[in-house]
Amino acid sequence: MMNIFRHFRLFSVLMLLSLSVQAMTFKAQKVTDGVYAYVGPTDDRTPENLGLNNNIGFIDTPKGWVLVDSGAGEAAAQKLEAIAKGIKKQPIIAVINLGSQDHRWLGNDYFSKQGAKIYAYQGTVKTQSKFFNQEVANLVKKVPALKGIKMKTADIVLTQPHNTLNIGGVEMHLNFYGDGHFPGDCALWLPKQKVLFTGDLVYVDRILGVHPWSNPITWEQAYHKMRKLPAQFIVPGHGRVTDWKQADAETGAYLTKLNQTMKAAAEEMLGVDEAVNQNRDWPAFKHLKHYKSWHPANLNRTYLKWEASM
Repeated sequence: MMNIFRHFRLFSVLMLLSLSVQAMTFKAQKVTDGVYAYVGPTDDRTPENLGLNNNIGFIDTPKGWVLVDSGAGEAAAQKLEAIAKGIKKQPIIAVINLGSQDHRWLGNDYFSKQGAKIYAYQGTVKTQSKFFNQEVANLVKKVPALKGIKMKTADIVLTQPHNTLNIGGVEMHLNFYGDGHFPGDCALWLPKQKVLFTGDLVYVDRILGVHPWSNPITWEQAYHKMRKLPAQFIVPGHGRVTDWKQADAETGAYLTKLNQTMKAAAEEMLGVDEAVNQNRDWPAFKHLKHYKSWHPANLNRTYLKWEASM
């Protein structure tokens, strides 16, 4: 009986270890022909996920891979490189930064040293430079393996809100619709493939986050401008690869209600505490991960943004 018990305990430990290894597997899924996405976990940055708790794109071109964002530092970038070369052994020729949050661009230095050209909109570059020291300090506390990050912004800085690119023979459109989660957040549209990489303008499966530097007013406006694209495949900033129906329900509708409700509360001079207390329970969004922690903060910051604008 003791031997059976020991074998059972050993089996249980091995199963737990197996699940742990599976949980840390870094891989991409096919979105459509020539386009892939790494879909990160919807939890915070951890030593296990190397700060890759967001989504990253991989575009196959005749001349090599184009990455949509570069990960959170060298160790994370190396994982992304391994993912790309595991799909097809070819060089990574370019990286397009959609945003300024740590896991979207702090791998730039690594890929630049491998010969890739870095592309970004000028507003994104400005925010990256402003937030670099703060982001690195916070990131390394959570993921010590990422220490030693060096700042590398775009080699090719795009100055127009709408930019048509041809990289490796593939047409791409890097578009700025308005400040969102971070100032300078952009989206990448692949018209032939009907794929839209939204960056942090869209969250699904988890609730979006309004930081003190976010602008929920222009974020909603940006969403509705971007919504006009005939995308069949949407790779959001966080959450599963999806479509407009889910994006509308979990990002578009939330941003609209957030702004309409907090604007009305600010116009009535309700006060931020009362505005938050009256709106804690929004059943349509309670299924989203991190609702309890982020929703009150989103209400608070959106109210203050509207109050300051009046």
